[in-house]
Amino acid sequence: MRYSDSDLTEFREIINKKLDAAKKELAYLQGLITRRDEGGDMDEARYMTMEDGSVSMEREQLSQMASRQITFIDHLEKAIMRIENKTYGVCRVTGKLIDKARLRAVPHATLSIEAKQMMNK
Repeated sequence: MRYSDSDLTEFREIINKKLDAAKKELAYLQGLITRRDEGGDMDEARYMTMEDGSVSMEREQLSQMASRQITFIDHLEKAIMRIENKTYGVCRVTGKLIDKARLRAVPHATLSIEAKQMMNK
């Protein structure tokens, strides 16, 4: 039981679009973090002593966002591998096909809604 090659092609396109967007977002976040690490511009340096705490907090938030993006990218890349192996869309708990609507919304899903609900109980 698996999705057809044409279905897999559709899902690959969805995943590749999300992957491109996620990589751009990660690059943007890494750029912001790098700029913060370098101290920003001279105007920022003038106020650094007053805002040290908020700058550290903002940097931590950016790092957390970047970390989540890296995890998301990893999940998307693994979904591409499952497409190549023709195992994409099969629930890892029930062994049934994951609903197409779920895969379109969450293309890296490895659990059907049924399995997800069972795990959350």
